[in-house]
Amino acid sequence: MNKSNIINFEPKQRLLEKVDSYIESVELFLEEEDKGVPLLLKALKYADDKLKHKIIFLLGSFAKQKVAWPLYQMMIDPDENEEIRHFASIQLSVISPFLQDHQPLIDRLLEDIKSPDPELRLHAAFALGWEGNTQAAIPLIELLYDSDIEVQATAVNALSNLRDDRILSLMLERLEHGPMEQKRTILFNLWRFYSKREEVVSIYLKYLDHEDSDLRFDALVLLATMTEAMEHIATYRKCLGDKDPRIRVLALKELNEASREDLLGFKEEIQHMLSDPDMAVKRAAVKLCKKL
Repeated sequence: MNKSNIINFEPKQRLLEKVDSYIESVELFLEEEDKGVPLLLKALKYADDKLKHKIIFLLGSFAKQKVAWPLYQMMIDPDENEEIRHFASIQLSVISPFLQDHQPLIDRLLEDIKSPDPELRLHAAFALGWEGNTQAAIPLIELLYDSDIEVQATAVNALSNLRDDRILSLMLERLEHGPMEQKRTILFNLWRFYSKREEVVSIYLKYLDHEDSDLRFDALVLLATMTEAMEHIATYRKCLGDKDPRIRVLALKELNEASREDLLGFKEEIQHMLSDPDMAVKRAAVKLCKKL
């Protein structure tokens, strides 16, 4: 038989075993990177979703230049699992700043966010969201008004990832006038505007008075992540009277971080929570009362 007609065949099992060895040992992958990258890309078509995640993460972490376009192809593939497409878009947003020439990829993604397919718009928008990608700012802003609510939410995430404080005023405008799901997404992304911390905290405090209980709860959760309980004892005390039991529970939990001396100032209010109709509130109140 003519050797030129022999096809080099590597069994699937052997291929996946090699993939496992690379995942277990990054050092081995780096030593064999030239053959490891194409092998991992080849394995993607045989891997289950869990293994695909691991392969994509490994490639995105250590082979950025070589894997950018394969990741892009995976992201735009309508036959691929949606979770995998999303994970590929995340990895693209991570590796794009490090590419020697990311302009061709940016150009392609900017075209994709104009697609009639909302799934493609969504994934492309997320892939464009990385610090310093100012080219994407205006196109992403336009997606804040997209007909698909999930695309709107993704645009909020992507814009926040640009790390441009000038975008904050626009976010606040949409926070006032956008649909409910967009409002919630914006609230959860405001913390990213580091240099505007005081303004962001004031927004969370403002939304503790909002008529929608979900927004009030979100605001309280986020306030707790950005500040110390000692800074807002009066605010948490006020929240003890909120109609939403989730908010009463969280307020009690945060007050656990306050000093005993501060809590004694409204001891009777805390003890009154022991009679709350919600069992979770009662448990949180019992725990706080022990501190008194």
